[in-house]
Amino acid sequence: MSTRLTRWGHACIRLDRGDDRLVIDPGVFSELPDALDGVSAVLVTHEHADHLATEPVVEAVAAGLEVWAPQAVVDVLVGAGAPADRVHAVSAGNAFTAGGFEVEALGEWHELIHVDVPRVHNVGYLVAGVLHPGDAYVDTAGAHVDVLCTPVGAPWLKLGEVVDYVRRVEPGRLVVIHDALLSPIGQGMAANLLSRLGGAGDPVQLDPGDGIDL
Repeated sequence: MSTRLTRWGHACIRLDRGDDRLVIDPGVFSELPDALDGVSAVLVTHEHADHLATEPVVEAVAAGLEVWAPQAVVDVLVGAGAPADRVHAVSAGNAFTAGGFEVEALGEWHELIHVDVPRVHNVGYLVAGVLHPGDAYVDTAGAHVDVLCTPVGAPWLKLGEVVDYVRRVEPGRLVVIHDALLSPIGQGMAANLLSRLGGAGDPVQLDPGDGIDL
C-alpha cells in the first residue's frame, strides 16, 4: 500500500497510508487545523513555535490525539493542559509505533543559530522511508532514506551545508520544507542549487495541501 505525503506549510508534513495517519511538526506557520483532521498521532521535532503550535495541538490531544516529542516539548504541552498520558517523551535511538507507522528517532540537538542562543533538543524522525530532520543535520547512521524533507531557509542554515547533507544521506528524492522565511525568488534559488548539486534530482516543492504518493 502506498503512502501519501502531504505538506501543510513550512515544516509540517502529513503521512497517510490506509487507516494509518500521522503529522510531523504542526507549527504556527502550518495550515491548522486542516493538517490534523482525522489524525491520531503527531510527532514534534523540537519546541520552537514554527514546529509546534501549542494551543491547537493541546486541543487535539484533549480530543484523543497522541504526541511523541523531546522531553522539553512534553513539558510545554502538559504545562498547557495536555493530558500527560497522551504525550510521550522520545530521544535518539528510540523506536516506537505512532499512528500505525513504525518510527525511528534520530539526533539530539538543534543546529547552532548563534553562540549566544541556547541550543534545544531536536529529534528527527524516520517514518516509512521518509526522514524529517527538524532543525538539524541528523545522522542517519546508514539507514536508507527514500525521501528527505529538506529545510532550505532558517537562521541556522547555510545552503552549502544543506547540499552536503543531501549528499551524505543520499535520498531517493527531496521534498522542500522550512521555507516560510524565503521569498519566491529565494525558494527558487534554493531549489535550483539543490537540483544542480545535491545529486537527488529536482526537489519537490509542494503548496499547502498538495502531496505526492510514495
